[in-house]
Amino acid sequence: MTAIESPCILVCSIDMKTGYCFGCGRTRDEISAWIGMTPEARREVMAQLPARLETVERKPRRETRRARMARERGQVV
Repeated sequence: MTAIESPCILVCSIDMKTGYCFGCGRTRDEISAWIGMTPEARREVMAQLPARLETVERKPRRETRRARMARERGQVV
């Protein structure tokens, strides 16, 4: 079995204004449908995520998994 590529960084909180997850930029519908999406459909969504993340109203209050791992390795994020 192969792993499914996912943009999830374990910051699962939705910006109520935009409807995008603060962590990954996906909508609730995209998150719930992710496992059943074709690889092409997932790539289409992933191509939109950087622009979406620029539109969220606030940053998440908790530290992201990526930031925590970088901090633990002594890197600056």
